[in-house]
Amino acid sequence: MKILILGAGKMGSFFADVLSFEHEVGIYDTNPQRLRFTFNTQRMTTMDEIEAFSPELLINAATVKYTILAFETVLPHIPANCIISDIASVKTGLPEFYKKTKHPFVSTHPMFGPTFANLGSLSEENTIIITESDHLGKVFFKDLYSRLHLNIFEYTFEQHDETIAYSLSIPFASTMVFAATMKHQDAPGTTFKKHMNIARGLLSEDDYLLTEILFNPHTKAQLEKIQDQLSTLQNIIDQKDSDAMQKYLMHLRKNIK
Repeated sequence: MKILILGAGKMGSFFADVLSFEHEVGIYDTNPQRLRFTFNTQRMTTMDEIEAFSPELLINAATVKYTILAFETVLPHIPANCIISDIASVKTGLPEFYKKTKHPFVSTHPMFGPTFANLGSLSEENTIIITESDHLGKVFFKDLYSRLHLNIFEYTFEQHDETIAYSLSIPFASTMVFAATMKHQDAPGTTFKKHMNIARGLLSEDDYLLTEILFNPHTKAQLEKIQDQLSTLQNIIDQKDSDAMQKYLMHLRKNIK
C-alpha cells in the first residue's frame, strides 16, 4: 500500500519506521530539515510530489494545532478514494471535518508518546480506534496495532473525549500544580525526583497540545474532583484526625488496585 505521512515529528517518524518495511511510504513536512533522518521513505516537500505519489492512505501526524489545516492543504492533491486518518490526542473539530469531506476516514489515538513510552516494547500501552471510522481503515489500524502488541479499544468520538479528560487531564493538572509550587531542593528524595522528571517531560510537550487537552469540555468536572479531594485532605490535616487519615489511605489504596 502507498502510505503518505504528514509531519516528520516524533510520531510521524515512528509510523514511518514501523510501516516502511511492508509498505511504500512517503513522508511530507514543510520543514526539509526534519526529513534528514527519515529512513527507507520518500521525502516530500511539495504538493507536486504528493500528487505524483498518489497515496492510498494518508496518516496525518501534524501537531494538534495544525491537524485540520494539514488535511485542508493536502486533500486537493490526493486521490478521491484515499483513506484519510489522524492520530490526534485531541479530536476537537474532527468529527465535523470528516462529515464534510468525501474521503473515507479512520481516526485513532495511540495512548503513548515518545516522551515516556518505550517505543521498542509497547505491550503495556493502549490505543483507541474511533468507532465512527470506515471499516477498511479500522481493519488496517487494528492489524497494525495488533502487530505492535498494543491493547486496542474502540470508542466513539464522545467516549474518546471523556476518556482523555480522565486519563490525561487529571495527571496533567496534578503535575502542573506540582510544578507551580516548586522550589529548588538541595537534597531531593527519590519520590520528589520522580515527580520532577514527570513534570519536565510533560512541560517539554507542545503548549498547544497541553492547552487543548485541558480545554476539553469534560476536564472541568475532573478538576472539580481534584479540588474536592484536596479539600478533604486539607480538612483531615487541619484536624490532625489519625482515624480519618487511615480511612482515607485505605480508600486510596483500594482505588489504585
